[in-house]
Amino acid sequence: MKSNAPHVVFLFVQTMTSLTQRNSGLVQRRTEASRSAADKEKSPGEDEYESRHGEEDDDDKGDAKETRLTLMEEVLLLGLKDREGYTSFWNDCISSGLRGCMLIELALRGRLQLEASGMRRKSLLTRKVICKSDAPTGDMLLDEALKHVKETQPPETVQSWVELLSGETWNPLKLHYQLRNVRERLAKNLVEKGVLTTEKQNFLLFDMTTHPLTNNTIKQRLVRKVQESVLEKWVNDPQRMDKRLLALLFLAHSSDVLENAFSPLLDDQYDLAMKRVRMLLDLEPEAEAAKSGANELLWAVVAAFTK
Repeated sequence: MKSNAPHVVFLFVQTMTSLTQRNSGLVQRRTEASRSAADKEKSPGEDEYESRHGEEDDDDKGDAKETRLTLMEEVLLLGLKDREGYTSFWNDCISSGLRGCMLIELALRGRLQLEASGMRRKSLLTRKVICKSDAPTGDMLLDEALKHVKETQPPETVQSWVELLSGETWNPLKLHYQLRNVRERLAKNLVEKGVLTTEKQNFLLFDMTTHPLTNNTIKQRLVRKVQESVLEKWVNDPQRMDKRLLALLFLAHSSDVLENAFSPLLDDQYDLAMKRVRMLLDLEPEAEAAKSGANELLWAVVAAFTK
């Protein structure tokens, strides 16, 4: 009489193979579902923001993530005196410039946008800023500004927000919009990222907390990036420029700190760099904002500072 053992073993192996294939298929489908859910949780504009940082990582190979700087931090770093650790006492533009940086940063991260222009084609400076997503950014200053925009009804224009966040308003009912100690809070962020340190300096009548530079590599990389954008890497078309870099040039100029990045240049390089910056400043924001792929809120901020 023949034994059925080989037949039983074959059936057992076949059954286990089938179950393994089903389970692997289930795991794969679950993985895809998890990815889809994660993608849905991302706020609009986050992919664009991450892809930009991915491009920056290519340029800054080997750098840790914590060395990534926001627009506000970059503008402040350009304005800070390396050894003294504070901005010029005569600079009265940087305060409003930093608020403009916040609005653009929130727009680039997909949190803010301008209302639709409508049939009458409203100008950039008359269109209201609206909250596109209230997802936290992880930056306290940005989240504070985002909260103000979200909770304010009726909405305000870009120019109004720059004034309100700076505390430049005569309306006592709107003073609570002011973001306080912005430079000090940004400097502390840079201390945490290992770019600056904290010291106390005596100025005869008072003591002041200062933040001298400790990581000169990051500062020099920032300066070089600004210089190259208008020299070796100049593309002669703002629509082809990285939006963050374009915003940095405009806001650094409006904050009166761009000169600090250009001062080490040779005379002919300096003249060429300033000539190209003036070309950018002479652009018509309305026309640029109407082009495909443009960030309207970015150009609204530019219009608020240059017109």
